[in-house]
Amino acid sequence: MNVLDTLKEKLGGSIKELKAHNAKRIYITVDRADVKKCLKILFRDLDARYIVASGVENFDSFEILYHLGFDGEGTVVSVRTYLDRGKPEIESMTSIIPGISYIEREMKELLGINFTGHPGLTHFLLRDDWEEGNYPLRKAKNG
Repeated sequence: MNVLDTLKEKLGGSIKELKAHNAKRIYITVDRADVKKCLKILFRDLDARYIVASGVENFDSFEILYHLGFDGEGTVVSVRTYLDRGKPEIESMTSIIPGISYIEREMKELLGINFTGHPGLTHFLLRDDWEEGNYPLRKAKNG
């Protein structure tokens, strides 16, 4: 069974949208509430390697992409979810992928996305005297 078929079988009803740009690059869109379950299946059950997560500000929402690799097949799978622009918040994935801690801290500081349950969502990149609520990667200053 190939990666695409395995993802459809294991993630099933959690998938809102699935786009295979080609056999080696797959995007899966899921609801925010399903991200943790999907990452657990990918990372723990299917032994995908965590690559990185990225955050993007859209005009009406925030988007987080969790990128994982299936090295044996040379396939990268990105799990995408959208967050409410007025309250960009999602559960931290550190209980599944401990190495995600730093990128969650970075997204908090640069985009203002809150990761609930993060074990240490402390200051990370910006100067200690950086203005609270001023997120440098947002399109508009102060949110």
